[in-house]
Amino acid sequence: MLPLRVHPVVSNPIEARPSPSREDQHGLEAMRLTTWYGERIAIRDVSLGFGKGKITAIIGPSGCGKSTLIRCLNRMHEVTPGARVAGKVLLDGEDIYADGVDPVLVRRRVGMVFQRPNPFPTMSIFENVAAGLRLNGIPTGKRLPDLVWEALDRVALWDEVKDKLREPGTALSGGQQQRLCIARALAIAPEVLLLDEPTGALDPVATLKIEELLRELKDDYTVVIVTHNMQQAARVSDVTAFMLAGADRIGSLVEVGPTSQIFTSPKDRRTEQYITGRFG
Repeated sequence: MLPLRVHPVVSNPIEARPSPSREDQHGLEAMRLTTWYGERIAIRDVSLGFGKGKITAIIGPSGCGKSTLIRCLNRMHEVTPGARVAGKVLLDGEDIYADGVDPVLVRRRVGMVFQRPNPFPTMSIFENVAAGLRLNGIPTGKRLPDLVWEALDRVALWDEVKDKLREPGTALSGGQQQRLCIARALAIAPEVLLLDEPTGALDPVATLKIEELLRELKDDYTVVIVTHNMQQAARVSDVTAFMLAGADRIGSLVEVGPTSQIFTSPKDRRTEQYITGRFG
């Protein structure tokens, strides 16, 4: 585990930070989280834990604060001018917003993948994965090719690209680009993986490949996915959290529970109305 307040010297990131087991890996917890954009409150008083070795799906209609919530989980929210946060986000029991915590180290431990694939357009497939290591200051030495291979193999992309590693990452299909971005995130060995609508811009075949990948990754990572797709949440997640904005346009957490329970016998009437398509 990397501490959040110092820059450690890591000579071999794979040996020093093996993929965490289901027992070892650290979960993530938001505690009474409230966020602002300028003077506008986006989400209010959200408390939500993300289990180790599980996929948590966050669902809800547009504008309810789903993306804002997960951006707070690795301090991406604060890069927006005028944005601020109150409350706590605990990673292995340590508040990532505490004084002295380095946001760069937070984002090394809590990786993020966005809705639209965003490979670096001027870089090759190989360099797109290597960039994650280099931008985070992780020394690799002669092991860089092995680390790139491990990341691409983990997302089932190696066999598809092994003969064109020097080609631009943008030459790949949309689904392949998204898996490349996931490989880039995994290359730095995070403990938590956040995904904001990762299949929103993909076709059904590519979507199913990403979903299969996520089910495999949950054995080694805490996975959080924002999705508008109810079927996707039901297919891939272990836990589902439903968010909703009120008349004041402030998002809040309505209900959280095992996915099977949320989709068959939700406790809140608003959850039932949403998942049955009565609004949203």
